[in-house]
Amino acid sequence: MEIRDFLMSSSSSTGVSGHEYRYAAEIKEAYEKYCDSVYQDNLGNVIGIKKAKRENACKVMLAAHMDEIGLMVKDIDDKGFISFTNVGGIDPRVLLAQEVIVHGKEDLFGVIGAKPPHLQGKDEMTKAVKMKDMAIDLGMNAEQVKNLVNIGDVITFHSTPTALRNDYISGKSLDDRAGIAVILECLKELEKSEIDVDLYAVATVQEEVGLRGAIVSSYHIDPDIGIAIDVCHGETPDAPAQETYTTSKGPVITVGPNIHPKLSKKIMETAKEYHIDFQVDVEPGNTGTDAWAIQVTRSGIPTLLLSFPLRYMHTAVETLCYTDVAGTGKLLAFFIRTLQGDLEDLLCY
Repeated sequence: MEIRDFLMSSSSSTGVSGHEYRYAAEIKEAYEKYCDSVYQDNLGNVIGIKKAKRENACKVMLAAHMDEIGLMVKDIDDKGFISFTNVGGIDPRVLLAQEVIVHGKEDLFGVIGAKPPHLQGKDEMTKAVKMKDMAIDLGMNAEQVKNLVNIGDVITFHSTPTALRNDYISGKSLDDRAGIAVILECLKELEKSEIDVDLYAVATVQEEVGLRGAIVSSYHIDPDIGIAIDVCHGETPDAPAQETYTTSKGPVITVGPNIHPKLSKKIMETAKEYHIDFQVDVEPGNTGTDAWAIQVTRSGIPTLLLSFPLRYMHTAVETLCYTDVAGTGKLLAFFIRTLQGDLEDLLCY
């Protein structure tokens, strides 16, 4: 499967935080084409290993999270309507009138509804509907619903990934399934190359609820360098320009205390050498990504964060430009080829 096709397929897959097992199988299959070995740890992280051409090589860990935001069944009333809560950060304003899939004993299509405006009071009409006032309608009575759905079952957006013009793609869970595609693009670029580091390609779990997969995998692997791959905010008409980045203009390289300064400098030099356009993100504190967890694992890990712009984050219509995904993957591969020897000169201040 081509990596772009993998990305489109990934967007449709189910993998709410803590329930990534369905999507994990797809990642394992994709990794097996490019890695010497692939395994899954106790928490569910999928880890592919591409070995160096020599023994006792330094270890480089790539991390992109496979989990997606979603919903969870909280209650079923006596008429069969389902109340729910969120898993991960979701703006309740995007939920009303959404189509969803309730993953019960079988996958069940439903819609999210609330009191229609015709029946609302004047004070209600001027306020956004709260999540607690919404319900999922499966078109079934209570007995039918309770036979197929349990409290705690997860719910995902029903969203078909769509190819837009000019290499743009729209769909759910591109945060951070597109990061997995970046890792695959990198592995594909390195497929016929000998590298001087042991490369660990990690699809992490439970990033959206606390960076948990990155904590566990980086502790286990104990890499010499950790590189997180995630999305950042793409430009939209209503977003502050200083907090967004331009889609189709290349990867975003982060600088700040979460990032090893010599690594960010080195990858910028690599991008210039290969004529890859890039943007710079200044983060004075927590990046809110797996990089934050990797950096402080064990006795500390030199960390780098590569991002690419995504519009409408945490909605069913997340939108990105595929050329940014491909460019980020290639830059990552070119950077890994520069890593030679014990990395002391690169990592020591």
